[in-house]
Amino acid sequence: MRALVCGARTLTLEHALVMGVLNITPDSFSDGGRLFVDGRPDLQTIHAAAAAMVEAGAAIIDVGGESTRPGAEPVPEADELARVLPVLEALDGLEAVISVDTSKPAVAAAAVDAGCGLINDVTGLADPAMLDVLANSSAAVCIMHMQGEPRTMQNAPEYDDVLIDVGAQLAERVQRARDAGIADNRLCIDPGFGFGKTLEHNLALLAGLETLRIRQLPLLVGLSRKRMIGALTGAPVEERMAGSIAAAVLAAERGADILRVHDVRETVQALKILEGLRG
Repeated sequence: MRALVCGARTLTLEHALVMGVLNITPDSFSDGGRLFVDGRPDLQTIHAAAAAMVEAGAAIIDVGGESTRPGAEPVPEADELARVLPVLEALDGLEAVISVDTSKPAVAAAAVDAGCGLINDVTGLADPAMLDVLANSSAAVCIMHMQGEPRTMQNAPEYDDVLIDVGAQLAERVQRARDAGIADNRLCIDPGFGFGKTLEHNLALLAGLETLRIRQLPLLVGLSRKRMIGALTGAPVEERMAGSIAAAVLAAERGADILRVHDVRETVQALKILEGLRG
């Protein structure tokens, strides 16, 4: 059976798993500031939110200390560490893999030392130092595709063929990780919906999702509440649950192994219908 080794925990992939989003940022596009009090992460509220997601069926909690929404400004390393590390301590003991969404090697290293089981790198291991951190750990890594950087990625992105181009970069980054000594059972890939893609690019990626699979590595997909959902439905961010769930089910049907979502309970319930159909 396929599995993803995340430090001390191993996730089996017999059916699609849900990763719950836990943004500890003041400026994330959907829920920025929700878990802040007086400019600091509210650890009691954060723990309650994470525990509720685990109780609802989340296998992974993805902690983000830096917004990667289009146009977002970088966060200094010290600020990201100050946000993330107390949260990891507060979440210790939850029955889930704790992931940290970061592209900074120092943040990744500190997070792994604090018990993080998965590093979710939106830059797809662009920094060679990140490879060193992960190669010397037992944590898993999600390698994501992004064209450009958050501040500029939606400024007229272009591809010759989005499926071929995204697949080629992901394959190159996977090989880079393998060459550094990171085993296949610690790797997963993410095509990066909304990260340097137009609506047409995103739809092509969703339609051809299974063609992006590399060496049977798990596919992680994040579509929840994103701009493409708004473009297709006309709904503002706070009203995109239904569209997000539909997109998650379609992604799972097309081979996604892990769905990164804001609405955990509702997505888990929807995925159970797909599991029932598959027998």
